[in-house]
Amino acid sequence: MKPRRVVVTGIGAFTPVGHGADGLWGGVLANRSAVRCIDRFDPSPFPSRVAAQIDDFHPADHLDARRARRLDRFSALTVAAARGAVEQAGLSPAGDRTGIFVGSALGGVAFGEEQHAAYVARGVRGVAPTLALAVFGGAGASNVAIDLEITGPTLGNANSCASGAVAIGEAFHAIRDGIVDAALAGGAEAPLAPLTFGAFAMIRVLSQRNDDPATASRPFDVGRDGFVMGEGSAILALEERDSAIRRDAPILGELLGYGSSNDAYHMTAPRPDGREAARAISVALADAALGPESIGYVNAHASSTPLNELAEARALNLALGASGATVPVSGTKGLYGHALGASGAIEAAITILALQHGVLPGTCNLLDPDPACDLNLLREAIPQQVSVALSTSFGFGGMNAALLFGRA
Repeated sequence: MKPRRVVVTGIGAFTPVGHGADGLWGGVLANRSAVRCIDRFDPSPFPSRVAAQIDDFHPADHLDARRARRLDRFSALTVAAARGAVEQAGLSPAGDRTGIFVGSALGGVAFGEEQHAAYVARGVRGVAPTLALAVFGGAGASNVAIDLEITGPTLGNANSCASGAVAIGEAFHAIRDGIVDAALAGGAEAPLAPLTFGAFAMIRVLSQRNDDPATASRPFDVGRDGFVMGEGSAILALEERDSAIRRDAPILGELLGYGSSNDAYHMTAPRPDGREAARAISVALADAALGPESIGYVNAHASSTPLNELAEARALNLALGASGATVPVSGTKGLYGHALGASGAIEAAITILALQHGVLPGTCNLLDPDPACDLNLLREAIPQQVSVALSTSFGFGGMNAALLFGRA
């Protein structure tokens, strides 16, 4: 069977800089960091005390009262974003020809931590009866299926910080290969609880720029000292192109290629030469039957850690060859921090919106570009129409994923 084309018809998102496609894009253009001192719990025991919180997400505003009470924050963010994607797409997804693909590094772990505290304080009777149903990694995808009555393939992955991108890539292949006709795909993360946050702080991968939270996340900057943890969700509505055209759906962009690999090197550090990250990009290009010269913009993973940007710059230059020195590159985590498994999905949404609006985002807090990152880095947003864009995601365990998008 001839491979089918796959388009994006809806974006649902909840992020520290804005909600929905319009809110997220407005936050990108505003170019103001949402990072600040944590007030959701007492961070004083930790060397890092800043994060990107979403303070205006209340489940009851987006879900019916019973569901809002029963779902933990991770699942609520997932279901609300899925509903947003369906609404924008005008999609009726119920049935077995729609799939659900959701990535999350930690799933409901923060809720489990909260319930453990309740157990210690009040015993078994203090624990929510929904605990066992919330902490497994597939809970977000399962709750979307129940909420929207979708009976097609439902997959939750936990591929660390590449989870959201992997979910979108796997959904893309499922539609392209005729397994399903549509999919809701992306990622969600709600990790802001003391022990969960502290676990990352204790291995010193988080920024310690506590005196100036707004500049703590600084992708590609010579002064970067670690990533800033964030929370959020983004779900894309994906459809087979001909079907979307027949129902006059809003086509926001097209998925062209997907590649993944593993560094097989270290649990926290990227492979320094970027070889396997580059291979993920090359696999995505081959998947799309495109050459590296076709890429007009790169939304980089750019986590704001000392090692990541160096390895990513090498990977981009390896995969793109001569194009690597000239293609515009930006990292948008300076705005909303690093929402772990949701990041790849949030950045996929931003990449699609950049193609749609003909504007390439800047890199918030890029004050002094690291000369070792030999890339054409954008400090500010620029108006520029490009046809193909690349979004990269890398995570703990050496997980690498690359997505290629085309302008509608």
